[in-house]
Amino acid sequence: MFTLALTWLDNSGHIWLLIGFLGQALFASRFIIQWFRSEVEGRSVIPLAFWYCSIGGGIVSLAYAIEINSWPFIISQGSGLVVYVRNLWLIFRERAALRRAAQQTAA
Repeated sequence: MFTLALTWLDNSGHIWLLIGFLGQALFASRFIIQWFRSEVEGRSVIPLAFWYCSIGGGIVSLAYAIEINSWPFIISQGSGLVVYVRNLWLIFRERAALRRAAQQTAA
């Protein structure tokens, strides 16, 4: 059984197929994370893990899109990555500003 799996994976097309599925699984997991966190808080929330899964899934899916040479897929994944990174940057910038304001208030 293990030998059969290794033989199947030996074909580079199969490896890239698995990479494509991995990217989509990472990308889809962000919705489960968001749903769970929103249920816990009782309101709609987008946790930090959502953006990390978006970036991880986007990078893996972009690699797969490049491998299969699908320009619509490449453009959509590449442009999505810009949005995900920007959102993380905005979150970290806001948190830093809140920390500075708290330190100034405490001083």
